[in-house]
This record gives sequence, structure tokens and C-alpha cells, in this order.
Amino acid sequence: MARLNLNLNLNLIRPLLRKPMYTCSSSSSRTLPFLIGDHQLQQPIFNITLKKHSLFQFQRSYISDMRKSAFEGNILRLLRNEIQYELQRSTPTQPVANFDIFTIDDRPGEQWIRLKGKFKDEGIKVEVTMFDGAIPASKSGGGGSTRDEVQLHITLIVNITKGEDGEVLEFMCSAWPDSIEINRLFIRHGDKMSAQPYTGPEFKELDDELQDSLYEFLEARGINDELAAFLHEYMKNKDKTEFIRWMGTVKTFIEKQVE
Repeated sequence: MARLNLNLNLNLIRPLLRKPMYTCSSSSSRTLPFLIGDHQLQQPIFNITLKKHSLFQFQRSYISDMRKSAFEGNILRLLRNEIQYELQRSTPTQPVANFDIFTIDDRPGEQWIRLKGKFKDEGIKVEVTMFDGAIPASKSGGGGSTRDEVQLHITLIVNITKGEDGEVLEFMCSAWPDSIEINRLFIRHGDKMSAQPYTGPEFKELDDELQDSLYEFLEARGINDELAAFLHEYMKNKDKTEFIRWMGTVKTFIEKQVE
């Protein structure tokens, strides 16, 4: 009888040994069962959740990269088209290095050029901006009609020095397409200048004869209408050159980001 009871007990225990039971103490430790051979193991649910989250992050990053690549590719296409258009329409020419008594210092990427020359014992230095303004100009057209055009403006700063004392006669001028206009005149003591220097009256307020004499003074030193016309043609070419260079620089930067 004792032997029979023992067999019955073993028969009741064996199923429990083959299929272990697990309990969950909290929601954070919930598990899912799966089988390996005859054994039932448990896989934590949070592992599956992490895998799904990682896959979602990967897909989101991939889509973001694709959009960024397409956006940058469109910018590059537009830049290439614009560069090609500018080159086909009018290719920039090699700038000249001299004009009249002046040598020209043109540094790529800058908005100024510098002219240097000599007149007798005087040193002449002219700093010239690219186009920095414009005014509408009304001109007569065919049949008595008028058409509005734009006159581009260039600023000139003319410095004239004599001897070694450092004094500079400085003219602030405007260069229009076919003329030079003096705006102001004053004396500077080398590189030293007071915080609020007296720069004299407006040039147009001076006596007419004095104005004419000062124009003649500049003309004798090469600051004349011919220089104004030359500078406008020079700056048209420089404006196109700098524009194409700028687009090329932007294109190169974006290409580096794409790689």
C-alpha cells in the first residue's frame, strides 16, 4: 500500500517538474513563454518593446536622411544651373591690372578694389567700392517717350599725400556711369583722426569757381569722367565674377555635407 501511494505521488509531481510555473510580481517583470525542445522558457516583454523602439528610431532616422539628401540635392541642382546660365550668358573676363596712371589691386572675395598712382611728388591712392546704390534716371526715348533707367553708384575715397609729414588730402566722391562727383573734402593727419573731426561744408556749398578748380585739380591726377566710365565697366565684370565665385563656394560647402 505504501508503494502504491509513492507511485501516485511521483505521478503527480512529474508534470510539475516538466512544466515549471512562474509568477509575476509586477507589470515591469511580465514575460512571454516560448519553447525550446521540451522546455518552456520566458522572454521579458520589455526586450521586445526595446527592439520595436530601436527599429522605429532607425526608420525615422533613415527617412530624415533621405529628405535631407533630396533637399540638398535640389539646392545643388539649382546652383549648377545658375552658374551655367551666368557663364553662358556672359563669361567674366580677366580683369586688367592697369588703367592710365594707376595700378589696380583687386583681391578676390572683397567688395573693394584699390588704385595706386603718382603725380609728380604726390602719392595717390583710391579705394573703390563695388556698386553700392542706384538712382532712377529718366531719359528720352524714341518718339518723344521717356523710359526710366537706373544709374548705378560707386563710392570713391581719394587720398593724396605730399612728402613724409603724413598729411592726407581726402576727397569723398561718387562715380556715376559717365562722371565724377565730389561730395566732401577734408585734411587728415595720417592714420590719426579725432573722434569728431571737422570735415568742412558740403562741397556744393562752396563757391562755384572753387568747385571748378577742385574738379580740375582731381582731373589732372587722373580722377576724371574717363575713370568713372572705366570703373563702371570694371565693376560689372567684378560683380559677375564674385557672384559666380560665391555660388561655387556655397555649392562646394553643401557637397561636403552630402558626402
